[in-house]
Amino acid sequence: MKTVGLIVNPIAGLGGRVGLKGTDGVADEALRRGAVPAAADRAAAALRELLPLRDSLLILCPAGEMGEALCSRLGFTCKVVSGCSVPSSAADTAAAARAMGGAELLLFAGGDGTARDIAAAGWTKPSVGIPAGVKIHSPVYAVRPEAAGRLALRYLTGRCAGTREAEVVDIDEDAYRAGRVSTSLYGCLTVPDDRDLLQHGKAPSPASERSLQRAIAEEMRERMKPGVNYLIGPGTTTKTLMELLGLPNTLLGVDLIRDGALVQADLSEADILRSMAGHETHLILTPTGGQGSLLGRGNQQLSAAVLRGVGTQRLHILATQEKLFALSGRPLLVDTGDNEVDRAFSGYARVIVGYHEEQMIRISGESKNDP
Repeated sequence: MKTVGLIVNPIAGLGGRVGLKGTDGVADEALRRGAVPAAADRAAAALRELLPLRDSLLILCPAGEMGEALCSRLGFTCKVVSGCSVPSSAADTAAAARAMGGAELLLFAGGDGTARDIAAAGWTKPSVGIPAGVKIHSPVYAVRPEAAGRLALRYLTGRCAGTREAEVVDIDEDAYRAGRVSTSLYGCLTVPDDRDLLQHGKAPSPASERSLQRAIAEEMRERMKPGVNYLIGPGTTTKTLMELLGLPNTLLGVDLIRDGALVQADLSEADILRSMAGHETHLILTPTGGQGSLLGRGNQQLSAAVLRGVGTQRLHILATQEKLFALSGRPLLVDTGDNEVDRAFSGYARVIVGYHEEQMIRISGESKNDP
């Protein structure tokens, strides 16, 4: 029997679609605003990749929604090794990690805070993060839930035997909600060494890119049409566009502009869907530096329902050539939680990289490697 640990953070990701930019300390507020828990579904997508091993696999997990319920639903043999308070807490995650000593690999679903709790608990064996949080900067997470399961399968079957250390980073969520990024290193976790299935660490835009971002913003401004809604996603390149238009900007949120004026700042998914009624709506995005994430990391307000309404032909991507070059041929990533939408937005797209200058790049809603 192979033995795997599983920890699910049930509240991970709750703050995303409702515009709270995280869940730490605001889970109740997220639920009040209509947030729907999705971490268990993200974890289930990963576990389904392990179904070929189900008859020879024992999963160690916490009670209830932190693992036991999911294992039972999918028919895996599990052993409960720790408790689960309601609502669950960081202490529950740490206690579970300390109780996983018999596991040869740990799968955990959450965000950077979850990874931080596991590292602080002293877990030293290999682990793979299942992305389920709002902000996921730590390169201990797979590019999407299915990729986490595939990587676990490869490791357990000896097809990915090497390991390496990966950083666990987290941000100050209060500062993040105020539009400031304050990131700290909280340790490392050991991960299977597969650089296609694991996401890369986030890289900030260097100061030298400022003039290039200005040229990109000028090109986008010339393309904007009267009477049309434009949703402006997070990032410094999109911030430069707002500055060029003379408008205030929510650096880490989604703003709505029309005819050169700010209509609404820092929208939630519900706000966006209401604003789209009766209006042609376009979406302006810039990928995350280093990771290449376009949708599904830090902009969950742009949900599958929003993206269906926008459509692929009204998506505008802004990025400097340096940012694209740093991806070393890797595609931009989409991970919305809806496979149909991810496939629709996959393929080749034009990226504005300068004034009257574009570059083609591939967008992918699937992990590169198959089991």
